[in-house]
Amino acid sequence: MKFNELALNENILEALDAMRFNECTPVQEKTIPVLLEGSDLIAVAQTGTGKTAAFLLPVLNQLSEGNHQKDAINCIIMTPTRELALQIDQQMEGFSYFIPVSSVAVYGGSDGVLFEQQKKGLTLGADVVIATPGRLISHINLGYVDLSKVSYFILDEADRMLDMGFYSDIMQIAKLLPPNHQTIMFSATMPSKIQQLAKSILNNPKEIKLAVSKPAEKILQAAYVCYDNQKLGLIKELFKDEIPERTIIFASSKMKVKETAKSLKLMKLNVEEMHSDLEQAQRESIMHQFKTGKINILVATDIVARGIDIDDIKLVINFDIPHDSEDYIHRIGRTARANSDGIAITFIGEKEQGKFRSIEKFLEKTIYKIPVPESLGEAPEYKSESTFRKHQSNNRFKKNKK
Repeated sequence: MKFNELALNENILEALDAMRFNECTPVQEKTIPVLLEGSDLIAVAQTGTGKTAAFLLPVLNQLSEGNHQKDAINCIIMTPTRELALQIDQQMEGFSYFIPVSSVAVYGGSDGVLFEQQKKGLTLGADVVIATPGRLISHINLGYVDLSKVSYFILDEADRMLDMGFYSDIMQIAKLLPPNHQTIMFSATMPSKIQQLAKSILNNPKEIKLAVSKPAEKILQAAYVCYDNQKLGLIKELFKDEIPERTIIFASSKMKVKETAKSLKLMKLNVEEMHSDLEQAQRESIMHQFKTGKINILVATDIVARGIDIDDIKLVINFDIPHDSEDYIHRIGRTARANSDGIAITFIGEKEQGKFRSIEKFLEKTIYKIPVPESLGEAPEYKSESTFRKHQSNNRFKKNKK
């Protein structure tokens, strides 16, 4: 479907034309008509599917009609990270080029000038506020933020916000909104905690779920079946002769990221860590160094798996198996972008085999297992689904025999 087939006004279509946006993505085709009707919505869609435009375009369309309060905050967009807030703000600038709609990005950092700029935007009533939950709460607590005129409340990457502990912040903000606002929630996954949040803040929502797309064929996927204490040795072996220009190593927790980064620095590797404990200014500096090649390796939690727009990641390493198959897709999707090739290597710990079997089942393919180098000692056997079930049956038989 083309954008000009949707009920968008001429100013929006002119901006889309200037940006060479012609064809809708599936998520845009499904969500824009629903949002133009005014319904609450919960949509399950991955990063990279065009979901930012899916919620920005209908909201900008409605704001441009001139039926909203002037000099008031009319739309709140919540997002888990500063990086994603800035990306949404950039897209906002493009889509609203021919529309008199103002916006401000509100996110954390120790820059006093930045805080004052955000305060000014909030006080004067920017039409659209794109904010991380913690920083918006900080401004609200200082008493100059009026959310009583908000018509649109959008949660982007809702599952990540909950993973980062923002549930109470989101609920605190939601309670300050007028009862007749439209709530729009986007999430890449739909765990039970997201369903509970949806029940709390959405009113009779429409639901849209797009199937999770499989990884790009250009990604060469492989794995090592190993013991946990062999994982650092594997990294040492991988980087013995050559270090790819840009590598992301994903670990399952902030603690594991810190430990791994520390160990890799002891190996004299050019590495930094990325997780939610860092100040926004630190994260911005690290991402800049990574993009410009001053850092070769980034050890990160899943925060980086979504919403970070770097096209030339050469290698992704899953130091730990991600929590679910969709997170695996997001992680390895950082590589092989913009028509380039990429490699994704996963370390499968002895107790992580069940998780990886689930991923292979989801992918409908068997990932090649590279033999662990002999220098690192003997590695565990990888049990296929049938072998695993047979092993379980034998164990139950032995127990019953006793």
